[in-house]
Amino acid sequence: MLFACKSKSADRRGGIALETMHSLKAIKQRHRGSVAVIGNFDGVHLGHRAVISEASKIAYKLRVPLSVVTFAIHPRQLFQRNLDPFRLSTSRSRAKHLENLGVDTLFELPFDKEFAQLSPEKFIDEILLKYLGLRHIVIGYDFNFGYRRRGTPDMLIQCATHKGFGVTKVAAVQKNNGAVYSSSRIRQCLVEGDPREAASLLGAPWEITATVEEGDRRGRLIGFPTANLRLGDLLRPRLGVYAVTAMLTSGKESGIWMPGVANIGIRPTVNDKGVILEVYLFDKKIQLYSRDLRVGLVDFIRPEQKFISVDDLTKQINSDASQARKILKQ
Repeated sequence: MLFACKSKSADRRGGIALETMHSLKAIKQRHRGSVAVIGNFDGVHLGHRAVISEASKIAYKLRVPLSVVTFAIHPRQLFQRNLDPFRLSTSRSRAKHLENLGVDTLFELPFDKEFAQLSPEKFIDEILLKYLGLRHIVIGYDFNFGYRRRGTPDMLIQCATHKGFGVTKVAAVQKNNGAVYSSSRIRQCLVEGDPREAASLLGAPWEITATVEEGDRRGRLIGFPTANLRLGDLLRPRLGVYAVTAMLTSGKESGIWMPGVANIGIRPTVNDKGVILEVYLFDKKIQLYSRDLRVGLVDFIRPEQKFISVDDLTKQINSDASQARKILKQ
């Protein structure tokens, strides 16, 4: 069930790198005794950040590392295999967000049928205490765990009093309008074509990060060369045209957000198959093929549509680009 593997990535916390553990067997003594937050952390939205912030304060007070306990796949992917893609973040982007929040260790454990059979009691005794040796656990208000999600925050708190570890439950974090920060609400916003509201829950525009693929170069022929990216396991937002910002993750041009316009769809005018993200960067001539690009959705411009001719498509792209420039200047 569990295999030994670990990886490190650099961050900005005084040269200390986030360490990601993919197996309980890979855990060393230095990884034990931390303050841990447990959850899926899909998207690492502002609600997640509030829980991590609380855990960070406790870890600082106790002078122990801060960790996150999560899974390599979302449990839904095991039990509902025919689901449409729904993830807000890849494992890689989730780790980067957690790293930037000051997390020292990420326990990204495999989740399979054997793991899913663990009772709440065994999850506490075997995983949280025997392997991780957690000193304090911080959870959200709606945290459930163990077989059939029978474990509750109250059960964990009651168990803590007998087994010698601390538990803090963080209340739901809400916006001024009463909306609760949640991954489900963010997914709904994106599917409905409301990236601005999604960004207000995430704390930043929702991003798609992928390797730029070489396309058929049709965009180049009409004066709009695009970077083509596949969405993989990520959620499919409303198909259409968006004002976006994009940034390369490596190379001399990395670290600079560039404005642009993008289409997410099936490209009905040219009869392409499959959902693809096509990004046109304004006033930039950069070699993008085979490079990783982060693309943030800023605002929705219009639904995807089919045009009678390439000339009509070109005119519409000009209009979309002009509107995207205005949006991004704001």
